[in-house]
Parts: sequence; structure tokens; C-alpha cells
Amino acid sequence: MQNFSIPFGKGKVNFELPEEQVAGVLVSHAHEYKAPKSEAELVADALANPIGSPKLSELAKGKKTCTIISSDHTRPVPSHVIMPQLLAELRKGNPDIDITILVATGMHRPTTHEELVGKYGEEIANNEKIVIHVSRNDEDMVSIGTLPSGGECLLNKLAVNTDLLVAEGFIEPHFFAGMSGGRKSVLPGVASKITVLANHCSEFIDSPYARTGILEGNPIHRDMLYAAKVANLAFICNVVIDADKKVIAAFAGDREKAHEEGVAFEMKLAGVKPAPADIVITTNGGYPLDQNIYQSVKGMTAAEATCKDGGVIIDVSNCNDGHGGEDFFNTLKEATDLQKAMDQILARTRNETIFDQWESQILLRLLLHFDIIMVTSAPKQMVEDMHLKYANNIEEAIEMAKKLVAAKGVTDPKITVIPDGVSVIVK
Repeated sequence: MQNFSIPFGKGKVNFELPEEQVAGVLVSHAHEYKAPKSEAELVADALANPIGSPKLSELAKGKKTCTIISSDHTRPVPSHVIMPQLLAELRKGNPDIDITILVATGMHRPTTHEELVGKYGEEIANNEKIVIHVSRNDEDMVSIGTLPSGGECLLNKLAVNTDLLVAEGFIEPHFFAGMSGGRKSVLPGVASKITVLANHCSEFIDSPYARTGILEGNPIHRDMLYAAKVANLAFICNVVIDADKKVIAAFAGDREKAHEEGVAFEMKLAGVKPAPADIVITTNGGYPLDQNIYQSVKGMTAAEATCKDGGVIIDVSNCNDGHGGEDFFNTLKEATDLQKAMDQILARTRNETIFDQWESQILLRLLLHFDIIMVTSAPKQMVEDMHLKYANNIEEAIEMAKKLVAAKGVTDPKITVIPDGVSVIVK
């Protein structure tokens, strides 16, 4: 038997499979990479040796204000490691600089104070100026041009009306932006709902280039680069993390050059070959990324890349925060015919995009090819309302999956396991 321990919330789910049933185990090499220094030292080195840019302390000189865009509660960015050093570096160059931390919620719910403490620690959460971006607050936005796609580029005025714009984040595979980090802090991070909806339109989500690990030719990435440029994002500090959410590499400096080096590093670690199987077990990497069904679609897309058409995806995600998006939930719940629901989305222009449409579109794409079983803390009725199947535990899910593929004539199914679906690029 082969034993597995996969992330679920802040804990683990353990199970075993007969060796002969396992088609493959797809794991990012980031999880075995041994960092040469501590987390703090890696970030310090990156800030001391910026890529394509002067040091942050130099950029701070002569500036009255600085806005630091920071990832929100849905991202496992180790801000408690990065943010203190960014603040210190800025004040080293300019002790009087007025700093605002702008939490990049994108289209997510606002981050709570408790979550801010968890991200930054008490000292920063209680003493620094922190503003939560709310994409629906039109009065907080300012227009700075037109995206390459034709959508209006509206960004939070705290990001635009500052003397120095900085961003912290992390680099990992992303299921339609190609890779996270860099420019993504601006769009969708601190963009208006109008701009996000245009950028996440059905045409772009449907593009074969809007996939995990692809930047070249990706129309979503192209818009994001433009937004970061016109916002004058001057400096980034992005990290790569392992399965324990620990920093294993850091890249700081120019918004594009530093990001490109970080992407190249992550691509070498994250790339895995598919192991085609009738059943694929995946996760969303545990907390905080598996807080809801909305986020968990990411891990499902890793399974999509290696599951045989008509097969079964088992998604092991805590989802203690429920579905994660009212519009996302309602689109699936109200879909009496999945193909018709997909056709309706594809017929919408970028100016007709509705909230959470992209997530609905991707989940519908999956459901049209696979049965999806969730092992989750989310309510059973909620899961089933979204055309997903519910299992109380991993063993029950595996038995359900075997019955589903048996009904299609597969009597000896192979199973592929992806312990962390958001950390791999299946290619």
C-alpha cells in the first residue's frame, strides 16, 4: 500500500492506496527544495540586491508618500516576514515617509482585523496605516487609461495618488493569469470591479493561453502588465514558498524584471508531467487557499490537466468559509442545463461580465468533462446545489469515484494524486 498525507485546512487528511492503482503522484519540486538561508535572510538579500532597480531605500528618498500593496487573507504570502523589512527599508531611506498598506482584496470579501494580525503580527496590524481595498467602492477609484483589451483601467486612488508604489506578494502557478505575483498586485489586486470584470471576460477565460503557467500570448496577463505600468508600480518583493508556506526564494526590484526571474525559478520547480488516470485526487494546498469552493477551483484545474475525459476529480478542500462568492454560487445553483449555462456566459461581451463569472465558467468547463466529488467542511446541500458531489471522507469519495467510472465501463481505475494542486504546472 502507498500512504498519503495531504493538506486540508490547517491539518492533514491521511489515506492509502494499493500500489498498483497509483498512476502517479504529482508534486512540485519546491516542496523538496532546500533554501540556503532563513526566510528573513532570503528577503533581506533580495532587498539588498534588487533586480533592475535601485534599492528601495534609494527610491524612498525625497518622497512624501508610499503605498505598499499587500496580498489579502486568501493568499499564503508570509507578510510577517516581508512587510517589516519593506517598512524598515523605506524608513531607512526616508524616516518621515508617510506609508499606507493597501490590502489587495481584488474581488474578495474584506480582510478582518483578526486576519490582519495573523498576516502581519500585532505590531504592524495595530500601529501601521492599513486600508482594505473594496472593488465595489466607485468613489475610491480613479481612471488612468484604457486596457489593451479595451476595458477602462480604474484603480484605487491610494495606489495611483502616491509618490512611490510598492508591492509584496508571492509567485505560484495561476489557473488563468499563468502565474501570480508582480503585476497581479495591481490588477486585479487594487482595481475597480469594472476593470476586473472587463479583464476576466469570458473571451479571455476561454483563451487556450489563459492557462496555468502560460504568460506568452495570455490576454489576461497583457492587461495586467499594462495596469501595473500605468500605475507606476516602482518596486516589488515577491517570494516563492514551499508546502509549509515557508520562503525558499525571494526576488525584489523592477516590477517586470524581478517578476520574470521569480517566474523562471518557480517554473523549474513547479513543472510536472501528466500521469493520465481515471480518478485524480487533488487539494488546494490547505489553509488559506482552501477556505472556500471559489478558491478550490484552482486545485481542480490541476486535476483537469491529467484526468481522462469522463473521469472523476476528487477535491479535498476544507471550505470552512463556504462557497466564497454569492454570484458564483447562484450561477451554478440556477444552472438546470450546464451546457446552456456555459453558452450564456460565452455569449457575454467583456462589458457584460457579471461578478465571479470567470470562476463559474471554469467550474462549468470542468463539470462538462468530469464528475467532481468534494471532501469538505462546506454544507452538503451547498456542494450539491453547485452540481458537485459530496463525500464525508476520502475513503467514501474513492469508493464513489470507482462506482462512477465503473458505470462507464472502467473496472480497474488508475488514480493520480496531486497533494497540492495549486503548486504544480501539469504540462
